[in-house]
Amino acid sequence: MDAAVTAGPRKAQQIYACALDLLAAEGFDNLTMEEVARRSGVNKTTLYRWWPSKDALLAAALTAAAPLQITIPDTGSLRGDLTALAAEIARLLTAEDTAAIAIAVLSASAQRPELAAVGHRFFGDRLEHEQQIFDRAVERGEIGPDTDTATVMDLLAGALWSHLILRGRPLTPEYLRATTDIVVRGVSA
Repeated sequence: MDAAVTAGPRKAQQIYACALDLLAAEGFDNLTMEEVARRSGVNKTTLYRWWPSKDALLAAALTAAAPLQITIPDTGSLRGDLTALAAEIARLLTAEDTAAIAIAVLSASAQRPELAAVGHRFFGDRLEHEQQIFDRAVERGEIGPDTDTATVMDLLAGALWSHLILRGRPLTPEYLRATTDIVVRGVSA
């Protein structure tokens, strides 16, 4: 990960918030570094010093913005951890301050290779953090060491995205538990 993603100017969280607000409200194509600078109260040169493009800024914002952070659970079981993680993902997809961002990234990614690359880095980083859930599950003997954790997360998160966005159905606690149960049964050792 490059320094621009892990570091930033003093107002980094404010800059990230402005960039993500603009993404949600205006879409990727209408988001400009000039408008992020204006809304965040920093000089445009400051933005370009840290992030050479809006893609780089969005990559940093998606990775480091406070509202998009998730807590990696440690409940003592794979089922518990994945259920808690599913609840975190559901929060990101439905919370007022994050839902529009998630949908903007998803919808624009198909036509915008740059934004798709940002999304790929974002989700790749998430999987690195989530790996500890699976490492603990292997240590407890719940899954084998050869479990394809990326596919497990694709199945879990993909089900949530599909249920909410494609089917227009709510992500209820019952749905989260049922989906997690199916995924866990499929990978159990």
